[in-house]
Amino acid sequence: MIRLTPTKIMKKTYFLGLIAIATMMTARADIIPTLSSVSPTGPNFTWDYTGIVTSNQTVTTGNYFTIYDFGGYVAGSAIAPVGWMVTAQLLGTTPSDVLPADNPSLFNLTWTYIGTTPIVGDTGLGGQFTAVSTFQDATRANFTAQATRSNGAQAGSPVDNIGMIDVPVPEMSALVPILSVCGAGLLSLVPSFVRRRRDS
Repeated sequence: MIRLTPTKIMKKTYFLGLIAIATMMTARADIIPTLSSVSPTGPNFTWDYTGIVTSNQTVTTGNYFTIYDFGGYVAGSAIAPVGWMVTAQLLGTTPSDVLPADNPSLFNLTWTYIGTTPIVGDTGLGGQFTAVSTFQDATRANFTAQATRSNGAQAGSPVDNIGMIDVPVPEMSALVPILSVCGAGLLSLVPSFVRRRRDS
């Protein structure tokens, strides 16, 4: 019978913890888009995104990423770099294994890889992914992505991921009139609510 002293238990726990962390780090595989800049374009604003694909993952034909709820989207303004195409829709495109928040009244932008040469991680996706909005201010919204596992027993299978990214949102000054109208509407209901309370 082997006796484990407290020191041996601590060493074993530390060792197993390192293995678990290493396993998670090597198993982690994502497409990660990031906002790189916002610049004026006439009365509007161009939002530039870049992206990377992490290790153990490859971007192959048909893989994609979606940025959700891109407020103030100017129709037809989204641009894709060479080897990619972009679509705008009110719902989706979403991988089956993730569940993002998706406002059906705001456009989502999906960039799909149409190139024939795989993009092997860890590397950039190449070029700028851009779209124009009527808004300059930012809020946080979901992005999702689907790429292809590049090694191991499940090589060639899809890998889905989800995260948060900056997207356009109306500035607060533009929301003040809307909030004022909503507030006035709520205040108009107070007298009738008070009367009902008295009648009951």
